[in-house]
Amino acid sequence: MSQNSKAAQDKTREVCELAPIMPVLVVRDAAHAVPLARALIAGGLPALEVTLRTPAALDVISAMAHVTGGVVGAGTLVTPQDVRNAKAAGAAFGVSPGATDDLIEACLAEDLPLLPGAATASEAMRLLERGYTTQKFFPAEASGGAPALKAIGAPLPQISFCPTGGVSLENAQDYLSLSNVLCAGGSWVAPDALVSAQAWDDIEALAREARQRLS
Repeated sequence: MSQNSKAAQDKTREVCELAPIMPVLVVRDAAHAVPLARALIAGGLPALEVTLRTPAALDVISAMAHVTGGVVGAGTLVTPQDVRNAKAAGAAFGVSPGATDDLIEACLAEDLPLLPGAATASEAMRLLERGYTTQKFFPAEASGGAPALKAIGAPLPQISFCPTGGVSLENAQDYLSLSNVLCAGGSWVAPDALVSAQAWDDIEALAREARQRLS
């Protein structure tokens, strides 16, 4: 593992350790980017994953990258072009649902710290071979939830995870109580309805509740 790869993994871990929940954001209007980021950061959730699922996503990342106190990453990285676009937009880290050699090489070439997805022990081990000691467990609930992640952690204690997919305020603590979990990804802190309504105070309240209840 190169020094650059080690530094990138250290950065990924640092991002995951910022707060118990990493908001997973699907933002359709770039005008919502700055007030949404400010609300989540004020509520105590500074690590923000903006998924590349909307035409506005890259503009959203560019806008959020300038909001004080936040660390903005690009989610749903699938192709090398996604990686290049995310880096150019100002993403400080990337998140992928799975991992391919081409995707990993693109992140290394762009010096973009990656939180790669794994759902099985074999996938986690292959990523570990590449030096990835911090991974995303996805889709978490569909893959067996906290019991499955606990079981994977027993023979692979050197890997830490951010479970994402089906995580809610009600079950997040089941994951966060595991020794191999750094944080969890959740979309409930910024639901579509509240973002569309520009209900920033309500979103800040949801973020604060998550931070207080799950820290």
